[in-house]
Amino acid sequence: MGIVKTSPWRLDVLLLVASVLALSSTNGDSQPLVPAMFIFGDSVVDVGNNNNLETLVKSNFPPYGRDFIHNQSTGRFCNGKLASDFTGENLGFTTYPPPILSKEANGKNLLLGANFASGGSGYYETTAEIYGTISLSKQLAYYKEYQKKLVGIAGKSNATSIITGSVYLLSSGSSDFVQNYYVNPLLYEEYTPYQFSDILIQAYSHFIEELYKLGARKIGVSTLPPIGCLPASITIFSEDSNKCVDKMNKVAEYFNKKLNATSITLKSKLSGLNIVVLDIYKPLYDLVQKPTDYGFFEARKACCGTGLVETSYLCNKESPGTCKNASEYVFWDGFHPSEAANKLISDDLLVDGIALVS
Repeated sequence: MGIVKTSPWRLDVLLLVASVLALSSTNGDSQPLVPAMFIFGDSVVDVGNNNNLETLVKSNFPPYGRDFIHNQSTGRFCNGKLASDFTGENLGFTTYPPPILSKEANGKNLLLGANFASGGSGYYETTAEIYGTISLSKQLAYYKEYQKKLVGIAGKSNATSIITGSVYLLSSGSSDFVQNYYVNPLLYEEYTPYQFSDILIQAYSHFIEELYKLGARKIGVSTLPPIGCLPASITIFSEDSNKCVDKMNKVAEYFNKKLNATSITLKSKLSGLNIVVLDIYKPLYDLVQKPTDYGFFEARKACCGTGLVETSYLCNKESPGTCKNASEYVFWDGFHPSEAANKLISDDLLVDGIALVS
């Protein structure tokens, strides 16, 4: 098992979060820092919505979830917890917002929030259409329905307080590039990757404005990861070099720069909006470049996959070479980090998370 080294600054941040959580405790009962969590986006944060769709983009079967609670394959694209799960725990939640399409998404469970994310979706509407998953516009439509249910459960005044006081997380864009643009001649023959990035940024801006209209005030949006370092990208696009695809990473860096600038503009334009860009590019890139510094053994190959084209539906109990100890691997499958990597990424985001809720 890999031994994860904890840097002094991360220890300081963990102590800070522990102190904040302690201050939020009332009569010995720890209370979350915010009323609820609402999660939108793609497979990085999907906790089971795709289980209820007719799509190949699913993960509700072994070995997915083998290291999760009760070894359950919940529909998370990971061997265990997602970075958003750890974020919820850091905010003081003891249970996770239910996937909106699940039977658990009803009654008092909705007071904790809900997860609207869908693996295979993106900022570009047709990305979700290609894979038969839930587009961001449809996720917003589900959120509107959720709000009506919340009023019925909590009353209008309490529902308003929950909506405005809660944290909203958004993770999107990777599928737009890796599972659409770079494999779709209808896109890459018409747009440069930078032009396509600009289209996605416009969609991002529109989504935030719509979410704001619906009452969201504390929004955390994750950057693109180093998409050129994903095992699937290396396999398909690296031309046998077994190295990160630099041209893809440069596009991700361009996108992230635009994401930051656009978020600053949105914050100045929308009164009362606290929007924080959560940088997952740097911590994941660092893990890939120097895995042993963080207690990992392998950063190029995924723990689960064929070794050829690693995609979620080729990672299953029949997959040859599925590793014994996922905590030694940065990536669980060809697109998604392992639980151990997710924990490190979420720890790196703690400072930004505190800024979001303060």
